[in-house]
Amino acid sequence: MKWLIIAAGEGTRLRRQGPHKPLIPLLGIPLIERVVRTGMEAGAGSFLVVTGYQAEALSNFLRGLSEKLRVPIDTIHNPDWTGDNGLSVLRARERLAEPFILSMSDHLFDPGIAKDLAAHPLGQREVVLAVDRQLDNPLVNPEDVTGVKLDGERITAIGKGLDGLNGYDTGLFHCTPAIFDALEGSANAQNDKTLSGGIRWLAVRGRAKTFDTNGRFWIDVDDPSTYRQAEKVLLEQMRDKPNDGPVARWLNRPLSIRISRWLVKIPVTPNQISVFSFLSSTAAAALFLAGDRFLLLLGGLLAQFASVVDGCDGEVARLKYQQSDYGGWLDAVLDRYADAFLLFGLTWYAFVTMGNRWVLVAGFGALVGSFLISYTADKYDNLMRTRYRRGFALVRMGRDIRVFLIFLAALTGWVHPFLWMIAAVMNAETLRRIWVCRDHP
Repeated sequence: MKWLIIAAGEGTRLRRQGPHKPLIPLLGIPLIERVVRTGMEAGAGSFLVVTGYQAEALSNFLRGLSEKLRVPIDTIHNPDWTGDNGLSVLRARERLAEPFILSMSDHLFDPGIAKDLAAHPLGQREVVLAVDRQLDNPLVNPEDVTGVKLDGERITAIGKGLDGLNGYDTGLFHCTPAIFDALEGSANAQNDKTLSGGIRWLAVRGRAKTFDTNGRFWIDVDDPSTYRQAEKVLLEQMRDKPNDGPVARWLNRPLSIRISRWLVKIPVTPNQISVFSFLSSTAAAALFLAGDRFLLLLGGLLAQFASVVDGCDGEVARLKYQQSDYGGWLDAVLDRYADAFLLFGLTWYAFVTMGNRWVLVAGFGALVGSFLISYTADKYDNLMRTRYRRGFALVRMGRDIRVFLIFLAALTGWVHPFLWMIAAVMNAETLRRIWVCRDHP
């Protein structure tokens, strides 16, 4: 699937965020890179980008992006970039002789929209526009958006300030080469050189159809307000991790998202964040070993801080497209080391301050339960996800609860009872999982 991106405009309303709109970073990634990566996720095999304002800087960036992502990204310059956007689309006429996806460089959207749009039936000499029928969409500025009037799937009118509209133009199209004839026809007959003018030309002939986005995410990042909204939505999507337990979901994640919003803007990798979290846990364990009540409290706070930061590596990886199997594996290995150090430190503190040998039994039980509950997590989570689809994460027993109990032990000083609690809860949950999964190979 070929993908055409219009990136010729100046974008003066976002000048505070950067001098060239397509290259303005949103949570550490330039807008146009987010569009390209979304296109790749939707199945695009090559891209053609129409440049205009500061064409050389954009072309240089895209050459590097093409090498990094190993996907063809070609550019074509529109010297009339100050004119209407239909002129930029026309520049690609000689390069696109088959159906293609057309989008803007500043529109972000769920890749599922583009994937489903590409699979939507497309008649000869037709264009299909992805339309948002959710007129109360909080991410849309009704005074600035291009409105659409629909009759079933057929477009009857399109334009800004449209009365009686029943949909919004998302700026995402599935086009046949007929779009080029339509743009020329609109320019010659109406002197309208806009993309909307071309769609109106097709609509009159019954060849402009629509595809419903079904309430999925999209946003036109056109000014400081929508820029902030886009940041907020992308960060909020980090809350949807299905394996989060209750502490992670309601305490750690809201804090880690705030930290990640800052981390994505500096040159730090997810693996470096994982190592930092591990070192913080190691430092907390060292404070436990000192056998001092104040240092115990300080270590508990540091352990919980490390648990919060432990969520940032995955968030930064997703926001900056740096996910890797190695990164996930490294994070899991370091978490197991951190758990062992923390529980040993807590056990040592209780043994030194109490001199009770049963503390060693409680600490051993907590260590065993800690490792077994982690070992059984994948099979159990996959089973629950298949059986219940959503919702099981709210009662999931995992590392977030374990570290929170360690924090509470340090906070209250009741180390021995909390060690028994961790041992009992973790081992009981492991046995429950074994029972639940017994008939599922």
